Amino acid sequence: MCSRKRALAILVALAISASTPASAADIAANAGAAIAISGRVQHPQILSPGDLQRLPPTQVQISFVTGHGTETGAYTGALLWTVLDNAGLVDEPGRNARLRHTFLVSGRDGYAVALSEAELDPDFEGKQVILAYAKDGKPLDAGDGIRLIVPNDRHGGRAVRDVAEVAVR
Repeated sequence: MCSRKRALAILVALAISASTPASAADIAANAGAAIAISGRVQHPQILSPGDLQRLPPTQVQISFVTGHGTETGAYTGALLWTVLDNAGLVDEPGRNARLRHTFLVSGRDGYAVALSEAELDPDFEGKQVILAYAKDGKPLDAGDGIRLIVPNDRHGGRAVRDVAEVAVR
């Protein structure tokens, strides 16, 4: 897709995601490996792998059990916290409002996992959760798309492949 058409698709996606966050993932799916950041954010957005690569890179070593054996590797990507912070989380009124956020990370295949703000926020646990675009110094396979990596999980259940959307609740 030429850059002008892609820019138009992204603008349309942003407009739609602001009014109906659930459809943002559908639009991101049509835009290739783009990820929709939607829900309770000031700046809903669609991020391409290139957008993620322009953020400060973080590398995490992982080792977890999968249905196919143990997976190990050094993944590189953007901190999910940085992506969410750039989108501007919107707190509800009330005590400890910022700790009530949850983040539903969904893959294009419909698989989804949840994370809490306290896991990611550097003022609390500050876990180095990343949206990975490389493994062991090489770009991820096209079929994997961007991958959510949650360090120190014993099993790889939250390692979502081909991330399509991060919905803030």
